[in-house]
Amino acid sequence: MADAKNVLGTNLEICCTSPMTGFYRDGFCTTGGQDMGMHVVCAQVTAEFLEFTKSLGNDLSTPFPEYNFPGLKPGDCWCLCAARWQEALEAGVAPPVVLSATHARAVEVCNLEDLQKHAVTKK
Repeated sequence: MADAKNVLGTNLEICCTSPMTGFYRDGFCTTGGQDMGMHVVCAQVTAEFLEFTKSLGNDLSTPFPEYNFPGLKPGDCWCLCAARWQEALEAGVAPPVVLSATHARAVEVCNLEDLQKHAVTKK
C-alpha cells in the first residue's frame, strides 16, 4: 500500500479510522481484485447523500453491529464506490471529497475536475 497514489499523484493518505473505512477496513480507500465496487472515493457524507444512497438500496446510515458497522452520520468520512459518487453527482447530491485520500483509480469512473470541484480538507 505504500505505493498507492491519490488523484493528486502523491501518496494516498488515510481517509478515516472512526468509523473504520475502506474495502479492507484499514482506513484507506485502496482497491484490489476483490473490490468489485471500487471503493476509492474518500467522501465526507452529507444527509442528502445518505438519503440518496439509501433510496438506491445501499443504507449507510443504519448500524449493522453484526458487521461491526456503526452507521454513518453527516460529516463522517467514508470510502465510497466511484460509480455511486458519480451517480450522486449526476443527481445533484455528490458529497464533498478528500482528494488526498481518494485513490487515483477514481478517475477511471469520475472526472478529476468534478472531484476537484467538490474538494474539502479533512477535518
